[in-house]
Amino acid sequence: MSCGGIFDLDNKEKEVDALNHKMSEAGFWDRPTEAQDTIARLKLLKPMVDSWHACQRELGELKEYAELLGEQDKASLPELEKQVAHLSHEVDALEFKRLLGEPEDPNNAIVSINAGAGGTESCDWASMLFRMYLRWAEKKGFQTEVVDMLQGEEAGIKNTTFYVRGAYAYGYLKAECGVHRLVRISPFDSNKKRHTSFASVDAIAEVEDDVDIEIKEEEIRIDTFRASGAGGQHVNKTESAIRITHIPTGIVVQCQNERSQYKNKQMGLKILKARLYEKRRKEEEEKITQKYGEKKEIAWGSQIRSYVFQPYTLVKDHRTGYETSNGQEVMDGELDAFMEVYLKQNIKKV
Repeated sequence: MSCGGIFDLDNKEKEVDALNHKMSEAGFWDRPTEAQDTIARLKLLKPMVDSWHACQRELGELKEYAELLGEQDKASLPELEKQVAHLSHEVDALEFKRLLGEPEDPNNAIVSINAGAGGTESCDWASMLFRMYLRWAEKKGFQTEVVDMLQGEEAGIKNTTFYVRGAYAYGYLKAECGVHRLVRISPFDSNKKRHTSFASVDAIAEVEDDVDIEIKEEEIRIDTFRASGAGGQHVNKTESAIRITHIPTGIVVQCQNERSQYKNKQMGLKILKARLYEKRRKEEEEKITQKYGEKKEIAWGSQIRSYVFQPYTLVKDHRTGYETSNGQEVMDGELDAFMEVYLKQNIKKV
């Protein structure tokens, strides 16, 4: 087993040392933009370098332990094998994070799910996807918080927006952006016919408060309305829910999760800032694409994955070709394999 080869540990360690030295220089904070870039880069690299060093130390200790074991110590082999398996798992996890090299990848994620055309069928599918991502987040040890949700008229949800908080949440979930297609025997059809449903998933990175995005009061319209859904006596009693419209771009953000209008407004503005930042980032990417003639598939609005439950079971990602016949496992949140294959195909080295 080798720790750090693909990560290029030596060069990254030198870069961390250089960044630390740069921060100690006189006048470093006199250049705010450059200082923020330096801090962001250090924040990305240092945890990885430290983790690789920890793996290397553990590997050295295991090698020494293995060399000390003699024929009479066969009873200790199962424990050694257990420790090697644990280290291997840690290295795999670090290799996975190596695929997440964009500046926003370590951030929390704001995820939106919208049911497509198809009424109850699509609303039910949107709720299934919502459950799938909650299960995935739970398995990763991430925290989730629903910001806004509109229930379907008969079943499921029309749309929802929720936070996923944890290290590299956005880096993982950006692989899920696009249209998800479901084929199954409908539980809402008395004739038991096959139905095809669609729902779209979008993920954006939460941005820091000091990010260079200005929201002017005269450019936004704020409407209040009564919250809907679960919430006890508070719901439908006061107009605490907030809808913010950014007039220049037409971006609309809703928040009704918090108990007070003020808190919903603050949350809504935070999400609006993240959406404006994402819009600017995509526009810059499009300019580069046009300049150099590079053609990239636009994930949003394209069918990225199909989930077939009748007449056979298959979940297939159309961007990578990766597929599995264990559809129930996928719906229970086992998504890392899909994410990893996608990230490997779209890697930008850290």
